[in-house]
Amino acid sequence: MASLSATGTNLAWEPAVHERLTDRHGRRITDLRISITDRCNYRCVYCRAGSDGAVYADLPIEDYLRMARVFVALGIEKIRLTGGEPLLRRGLPELLRELSRLRTLDGAPLDLALTTNGHLLEGMAEELRNAGLSRITVSMDAVDPEKFARITRVPGSYGRVLAGIRAAKRAGLAPVKVNCVLLRGFNEDQIVRFAEFSRDEGVIVRFIEFMPLEEDRLWSPEAVVSLREITEALGTYRPVKALPPNAASETAVRYTFDDGVGEIGIIAPVTQAFCGHCSRVRLTSDGKIRTCLFSQTDHDLYGVMQRGGSDAEMAEFIRRTVDHKEARHHIGEPGFLKPSRSMVHIGG
Repeated sequence: MASLSATGTNLAWEPAVHERLTDRHGRRITDLRISITDRCNYRCVYCRAGSDGAVYADLPIEDYLRMARVFVALGIEKIRLTGGEPLLRRGLPELLRELSRLRTLDGAPLDLALTTNGHLLEGMAEELRNAGLSRITVSMDAVDPEKFARITRVPGSYGRVLAGIRAAKRAGLAPVKVNCVLLRGFNEDQIVRFAEFSRDEGVIVRFIEFMPLEEDRLWSPEAVVSLREITEALGTYRPVKALPPNAASETAVRYTFDDGVGEIGIIAPVTQAFCGHCSRVRLTSDGKIRTCLFSQTDHDLYGVMQRGGSDAEMAEFIRRTVDHKEARHHIGEPGFLKPSRSMVHIGG
């Protein structure tokens, strides 16, 4: 792999303050999610098809770094590395070290986060923290080994993920967030068990409504376990009380329990869309910008770079693309079209 020396991708132009990314709806774009692979060692029922017929399109790590540097120069303040499963990528710690050296337009360090299925996390958590990772989110869709294996289609996976969560806490990546996609008929019976898990393990559990992003195209409105149903189930365990959002653009509605122990977030893009405050864009593993999870169009930033485009030309391409960011998604409305790519190829 080529060196990721910071001097190797210095920006060739100095961005002005007015160049901070803003879309035509007046939303400041400060969050970037970069998928550094569309490979995954799980085949979760709500994400991947049962057999692996995917064509993989990972880029060299140094190319993700160059694109990230241009985004940061335009006002990005938070970067989350995703996949696929990002811990499968060689060079991940080195990429984190280089990203941790970048500064926002206000001179602050980047907020660096990562989403993982946790299977390889136990042996990597401390290295990732030392490389500059600030926060970590672990996808975990059941607090039951048998049910977890049925969802991931990987036998014996639950113990490894649990060990990874605990290793992340020891490494100082707390508060660890644990994401659970709820899918009716698979794991809605896990809501109370996850409430107990949050309190016992000292992690933030976030339930996510099932979205039409799976390869098998199984989504239907009937499969969605709604925010209302989740809060009602939590209330059968202990009374819940709402917590204020950490930021206007936060995707999760936050709750705790009557005694203040444990935190639950509910991300409800289907029944309670939060598009009006959206602050994020995505970069797919093959270098294409997606302005919304449910976009029908990709915007090929990597193609600009491959054709010899300068940093300034890449920045102008990013600005034009972000300007046309969708006002909202249209899930559940007449004529809604599922996105042109599934979640594993977009980046979680």
